Amino acid sequence: MKDIVKIFIVALFASTSCMGQSNPADKLKQPISDLPRTDLTSVKMSQDTIAKLIQLINTNPPNDFRGLVVIKDNKLVVEEYFNTYWRETIHDIRSAGKSVTSLLLGIAIDKGLVKSTEQSIYDFFPSPKFIQPKTDGHKDIKIKHLIAMSSGLSADDDNNNSPGGTGNWLTEDHWVNFALSLPMIFSPGQKFVYNDICPMLVGAIIEETSGKKLSDFAKENLFSPLGIREYYWYTAPNGSTVPMGNLYLSTLDFAKLGQLVINKGQWKGKKIVSPTWINEMSRKQLDIDNPFANAYGYFWWHSTKNIHGKKYDCIYASGNGGNVLFVVPSENLVVSLTSSAYGQGYGHYRSRNIFEYVLKSLIKD
Repeated sequence: MKDIVKIFIVALFASTSCMGQSNPADKLKQPISDLPRTDLTSVKMSQDTIAKLIQLINTNPPNDFRGLVVIKDNKLVVEEYFNTYWRETIHDIRSAGKSVTSLLLGIAIDKGLVKSTEQSIYDFFPSPKFIQPKTDGHKDIKIKHLIAMSSGLSADDDNNNSPGGTGNWLTEDHWVNFALSLPMIFSPGQKFVYNDICPMLVGAIIEETSGKKLSDFAKENLFSPLGIREYYWYTAPNGSTVPMGNLYLSTLDFAKLGQLVINKGQWKGKKIVSPTWINEMSRKQLDIDNPFANAYGYFWWHSTKNIHGKKYDCIYASGNGGNVLFVVPSENLVVSLTSSAYGQGYGHYRSRNIFEYVLKSLIKD
């Protein structure tokens, strides 16, 4: 597997002959009213660099990369699909769904269903429907701790022996009660520990306050307003939508979510989520030790790329297999990547290399 990664990385930065983009008149890529298409040169991006990138993706195995969409300056400039995928194909973006849950929490706050991230989670899980905390430490958990992955609950998805591991509760009937019964291992807010328990509880809060499945709440308040018609979000036998992943979107619709962030929560001049929430969600909350990220926001990762001596700060949604949505506010740039390299480490490396290649295509004055 390391050889595959090495081959791709080396090839990605090698010189090759150029290849043009797909014809904009392609019947499978009809114009989109809210995302006008334009050529790369008009937004100061190198056509040759992107053509080279597309050729490299097409000619370098393994053949499990699915889609690349780039939006620059509110215009669609790259839309390419690979290995039998096309515009309408929906794809499991895995844990990138957590970042969508963060957007939905912002909408719930805008609607007054949730007052603020400072609220205790026990404001939403009353007795006798839900078990009550056994320790004072549990009572200190606030929404802000959930969305920053710092709840203090004994749940660590990078530790197979963690009592709060996803495999221990996903088939349970009462997810929330399972989570609330977990022991505390550190004070809320003390540190970042990646897990599925935190987004699950956020999803439960939205479902409890709205009286709707998370998928239905998303359809009404996020997907439909963005023109996202084709999607699938897994709902468990207990009736709850899985807020930490298993959301299927097309590569283009995935990109629309990034454009919503770039536009501070607006779409076609209409507010979908408040700019206040976009700013709060995007702010660094905790520094982390991760091979790809240097900090974590509210279910969004932070990273800085150094390309040709220029630093690019970005936030991104990330899912297993290399499903990544990069947002670079300073460049008004969104890069959506879908891949089915599930469980394979090279998927993440490949997507990041592709993103860096897109950054290399930016032409500076």
